[in-house]
Amino acid sequence: MQRSLQLISCLLLSVYLFGQQKPGQKAAEISLPDVNNKIQNLSDLRGKVVLLDFWASWCAPCRRSNPILVKLYNKYKQKGFEIFSISIDEDTAAWKKAIITDNMIWTHVIEAGGWGGPVAAAWKIEQVPTSYLLDKSGKVVAINPSTLTLENKIRLQL
Repeated sequence: MQRSLQLISCLLLSVYLFGQQKPGQKAAEISLPDVNNKIQNLSDLRGKVVLLDFWASWCAPCRRSNPILVKLYNKYKQKGFEIFSISIDEDTAAWKKAIITDNMIWTHVIEAGGWGGPVAAAWKIEQVPTSYLLDKSGKVVAINPSTLTLENKIRLQL
């Protein structure tokens, strides 16, 4: 038991120290529950250009950017663009309400531990919104791109 705990601690520490994704790297797997408590895997979106969007319902900048994401999603979804939103909310009712209120119809998952959850820690999420654009093979193309840069990179990847 002691040995197992030490091994797990070492693995988590190495993910924390070296796990932040960088352009050109393959994105680490994310498997989290959606609004219906069904596990969604980031890897299921391979073959599509994907925006990973770390956000929270209580985050004003996140909520202000949601209409922009809705427009981009509606414009490019038929061409192979997807959004995979990861919430760090601890209030699931507020999270679900924000999804409906902001008309966000793409894949939404929630990190049960909020800021301290394993996915947020592995990706070194220190603020929201934080976003990563992934190419069709799952490699990071951009981190926190501006709206104009994001749209240009989406078009280039499609």
